[in-house]
Amino acid sequence: MKSANSTMAGLGTTVFEVMSALAREHQSVNLGQGFPDDKGPEEVRAAAADYLLNGHNQYPPMMGIPELRQAVAEHAGRFQGLDIDWQAEVLVTSGATEALGDCLFGLIEPGDEVVLIEPLYDSYLPIVRRAGGVPKLVRLEPPTWRLPREELAAAFGPKTKLILFNTPMNPCSKVFDREELEFIAGLCLEHDVYAICDEVYEHIIFDDRRHISLMTLPGMRDRTVRIGSAGKSFSLTGWKVGYITAAPELMKAIARTHQFMTFTTPPNLQWGAATGLRLDDRYFSTLAADMQRKRDHLAGALAEIGFEVLPSHGTYFVTTDFRPLGFNGTDEDFCRHITVEAGVTAVPVSAFYQSEAAPRHFARFCFCKNDSTLESAISRLAKYFGR
Repeated sequence: MKSANSTMAGLGTTVFEVMSALAREHQSVNLGQGFPDDKGPEEVRAAAADYLLNGHNQYPPMMGIPELRQAVAEHAGRFQGLDIDWQAEVLVTSGATEALGDCLFGLIEPGDEVVLIEPLYDSYLPIVRRAGGVPKLVRLEPPTWRLPREELAAAFGPKTKLILFNTPMNPCSKVFDREELEFIAGLCLEHDVYAICDEVYEHIIFDDRRHISLMTLPGMRDRTVRIGSAGKSFSLTGWKVGYITAAPELMKAIARTHQFMTFTTPPNLQWGAATGLRLDDRYFSTLAADMQRKRDHLAGALAEIGFEVLPSHGTYFVTTDFRPLGFNGTDEDFCRHITVEAGVTAVPVSAFYQSEAAPRHFARFCFCKNDSTLESAISRLAKYFGR
């Protein structure tokens, strides 16, 4: 038998699936994978349900239903001050992961270099490599996650096609500030490079910080691609509704890729997402405040148990250093250990790095859970570690 594609066939099972399977086996409280317990806003779910029963359930337009594309454009104007042409600059996708695939397959030629920032979400590298891109990795180091400017500048060169990064950043909960974004924008302009910005956590940001889209910076409007997610903004991760905003010339290649990836997305879920994007500002501020409260509760409890807790400025996650607890194994060993022995599951941060030199004493916990779920996890960990 001839072999399958070497890039994809050689991939292992994702760390999320591995740890979630272990959690199920041991009936552990799963704080590893990032999905909320919340059902999502009733108004949004009701709109999708009503459309399913009474709307048009045949193929919607390939670019997405007009109502959602208009809502995405309005949303970008309301929160980022961007003037978006919904007909030429907005595309609906089946989740942000499909959006990433559309962008990378649509924009990369084999041999193009792609700058990526570690730790990174696990789908980035396989898609870049399958598209023929050559990854150029730049590493953020805990506990500060400072942007290493010299290393980042050195990663750009004549073969660089684009930079792909995430802010707020899964997995390390970093939010890039304006000064850092201006530095990235300067490199993009100097080297004539595109930027794909994974902004799915744009509304889950804490401590009075503000999400700034790279697209709003001088010179970046026509070379930036924004990716958003109804799953993250409305706690409906199973819906898999994403959206891309890009200038018309960039969008042409991205949309032509999309038409042969999924072609379209269920229309009732698009209708529900449009309803969500038009919710008033209070919904989005309440979402952030509720997640910040959960972060504070879990982070404070983990610190009392004995973990060193790193800052979390956005997303669903808090990163911890477990060495103060006296555990001397790797982060993968630790996460398996607490799943089996304490009944709580976390994710090893080294899984989000490419090289063997990755930091191996950090575990990431997810806090986008019901209070009762968090309390159960805290109680189990406290009992096990004797605090």
